[in-house]
Amino acid sequence: MNRSRITILSAVFLALVSGVWAQQKPVLELSHTTPLPDLHEGDFDHFTPDVAGNRLFATAEENSKVLVFDLKTNKVIHTISDLKAPHSMLYRGDLKKLFVVDGDLGVVKIYETDSYKPVASVKLKEGADSSAYDPSTKYLYVVNGGKDAKLPNAYITIVDTDAGKSVGEMKIDSNDVEGMAIEKLGPRIFVVIRGNNAIEVFDRTKRTLMATWSITQEGKKPTAIAFDEDGHRLFVGPRDPGKLVVMNSDSGKIVASMPAAAMVDDMAYDAERKRIYFAGSMFIDVFKETDADHYGQIGHIPTAFRAKTGVFVPELNRFYLGVPRHEKQSAELRVYNVLP
Repeated sequence: MNRSRITILSAVFLALVSGVWAQQKPVLELSHTTPLPDLHEGDFDHFTPDVAGNRLFATAEENSKVLVFDLKTNKVIHTISDLKAPHSMLYRGDLKKLFVVDGDLGVVKIYETDSYKPVASVKLKEGADSSAYDPSTKYLYVVNGGKDAKLPNAYITIVDTDAGKSVGEMKIDSNDVEGMAIEKLGPRIFVVIRGNNAIEVFDRTKRTLMATWSITQEGKKPTAIAFDEDGHRLFVGPRDPGKLVVMNSDSGKIVASMPAAAMVDDMAYDAERKRIYFAGSMFIDVFKETDADHYGQIGHIPTAFRAKTGVFVPELNRFYLGVPRHEKQSAELRVYNVLP
């Protein structure tokens, strides 16, 4: 074999080895685990951080509690217990107030976070669950009603968080609605309509439906959503089957899809690294954007049963994951460092 052929074969071999190494290079590193022995069986729902105050709020939905963690020590420093089924949350640092959506009570409860005392509430329908916040108007959009309230329709109630009151609602033509994403540079809000296997686009100023984009050809029971506004891409997580579906946020066209972890509940877009963190039962999947229409899986991190609730905190380069108690599996908070 001549020298030139050896050189070519060596280069090909090194390229293949480098490719395998790149695929196996870790992207999340478990740095801390906080046991939560006081929790009984039942899922977490959502997390929200207070970075300036070094706190992380977590809704232990089926334990009827909000846990408050210290972001420096990762220890529980307080528990809010006057709840029934807490789901999503908003923390407003300028007001030092925490807004907690409780589905069984059908209310947004508002807490002052120096003392953690309740100071107000906004009445909703039962079944209140997901929410999305518009910082430009200080409005919180809250899904409520629907199947959990035994109603034929779900609603998105608009809560003025400055005034602490409802200022309107949008009726949805389905009784099963999940996550939402808000456009910062325009009037749109993208709503996951699980009952219709679609994304519906509303004008949140006019409170009218603008478009309906089906994902039925790729999957059913869409649940999680994330948004890359600069790249004009929506990331949607259906559960049947577990997939990541990428859509053009201007046209609704599906531009990519790939298998992903089952039972996704939370998904986050990392704008700095062009990654998507996809939390499902048993695994966190991490996807990397190569360009707007092409994505590849770069991480498949084993976790735990129904550990499908997490939050990416870009200011700390960390991903926090809630592990629920289940049979011999203990409840815990897992803290992952996000690696380059």
